[in-house]
Amino acid sequence: MFCRQCEQAKKGFGCTTLGTCGKNSDTSAVQDALMHLVKSVSTHCVTAREAGGARREEMRAADNWTLEATFSTLTNVNFSEDDIVDFIKAGVGIKEDLKVFLLSKGCELPFDKCSSLDASMSFEDFEEFGRKEANLLKREMAMGDENAFSLNEIATAGTKGVAAYATHCARLDFFDEEKIIKPLQQVWSKLESDEPDVDALLQTVLQVGDISLATLSMLDEAHATTYGSPEPTKVRFSTMKGKAILVSGHDLKDLYQLLQQTEGTGINVYTHGEMLPAHSYPEIKRFPHLVGNYGTAWQKQKIEFANFPGPILVTSNCILHPRRTYRDRIYTTNQVGVYGVKHIDEGKDFSQLLQNAQDMDGFEIDEPNPHYKTAGFSHRHLVPMVKDIIKAVQDGHLSRVFLIGGCDGTEHKRNYFTDLAESAPDDSIILTLGCAKNRVIHSQKLLDAKLANGLPRVMDMGQCNDSYSAIVLVQALAKELNCGVNDLPVSLALSHLEQKAAAVLLALLNLGVKNIRLGPTLPAYISPGILSVLQQNYNLMGTGSPKEDLEAMMKGN
Repeated sequence: MFCRQCEQAKKGFGCTTLGTCGKNSDTSAVQDALMHLVKSVSTHCVTAREAGGARREEMRAADNWTLEATFSTLTNVNFSEDDIVDFIKAGVGIKEDLKVFLLSKGCELPFDKCSSLDASMSFEDFEEFGRKEANLLKREMAMGDENAFSLNEIATAGTKGVAAYATHCARLDFFDEEKIIKPLQQVWSKLESDEPDVDALLQTVLQVGDISLATLSMLDEAHATTYGSPEPTKVRFSTMKGKAILVSGHDLKDLYQLLQQTEGTGINVYTHGEMLPAHSYPEIKRFPHLVGNYGTAWQKQKIEFANFPGPILVTSNCILHPRRTYRDRIYTTNQVGVYGVKHIDEGKDFSQLLQNAQDMDGFEIDEPNPHYKTAGFSHRHLVPMVKDIIKAVQDGHLSRVFLIGGCDGTEHKRNYFTDLAESAPDDSIILTLGCAKNRVIHSQKLLDAKLANGLPRVMDMGQCNDSYSAIVLVQALAKELNCGVNDLPVSLALSHLEQKAAAVLLALLNLGVKNIRLGPTLPAYISPGILSVLQQNYNLMGTGSPKEDLEAMMKGN
């Protein structure tokens, strides 16, 4: 086993026996095999499109499989070897269909690194393939160049994140073959090669950033089109008497479907973690039994889920191996899976979940002294306020805008982001998003903080899925001031953990954004040579002392 796709890589190097996330070597091996197959299927898709004449429904099946199979390998998504093997078997069938099509067109078949995979193979066979043929260290040896290998890993992490965002889009019937799917599969095809071409791989990394930007834009449109434009909304963070269901993850469609099925049942629904921004969408918050948010970020779920008196639905990353105290009442859906945990299939029949809620006690009383927090400061709300924000700067009410967000995690070093936010001057605004928002929105020091002109100092822009909002706002400020984004009084401190964060980072780099602070540690897969390139071209840097970093930020560095 060798896995270092997330920030939790042991000792800043990699997990070699058991993942920090809880992934064991068997799961890691079949996931490696699956990703090897994703690249092979993508190469066949690229060749099929070049040949022309492929039936749209057949290509759509291959496209959807590419997205969903990739999503299943992200950090804290699927720990079920059976699920991963099912993806492999489906992928083998898709690849064989593509081969039949290519032969019918008289095309030469591309070289197939997964030709030995067969749907009739046992789990042990797939595991052995993953260990021998798809192992990351084997690729490193084949490439023979530390920097080329690093770029391959950076592009891989970013492309995995893009696939996750694109999967959310596809669930809402937003699908762009030309701008997203085709280039995504072209990238996987390039990454299948062991050719150590540093210049070409650097261009591939930037291409991933371009695809990421297009995907984040489409996801933003998908959410707003389907559920209405998000708007600032007060969300209750206190529990209410009654039966209860908790929804975690990121998928708004699952929440919406659950709200439809629980309507009139007397069951209250709560959001958890990255589902908090769902309360700001008109078509979702219209359900009166969506009563509030419970808990904080994903890494505290083993305590928060154990204390919740009802069933839990996890719709996407991030899930942890459940404790016995709630294992019999946690449900997964979509690409999420844990061996032995009940799974809701694509039919989305939540009746078992509802019955589970009815059989439990729920909350016995309304929590006294309810408290609220405001979510929903999307670009659709903030861009019309651009002139007000600029006037606040000109009038001396606003000194700087800080974007502090990304992924949260367990490490004590992540307190950096809380300390930075709390140390920011009283005349600054803090935009936050992703689960790292929990490092900011729960700060007592920043509670209800406002600028002299009444603007709130802390604005929750949404999930990591909503990162496009921050990009649009910064671009709107630059346009109004007729300057570049790097000339704005804006500083970025990004907390990263997994591959969706990598996709957002590459989107920012593709736009030429500089002076990003990335922490709490830099990804293990960035080699010293590539880090030097990123520092030279973008002044990308790790997080340091909150005090020293703040002083530099206030000077525009």
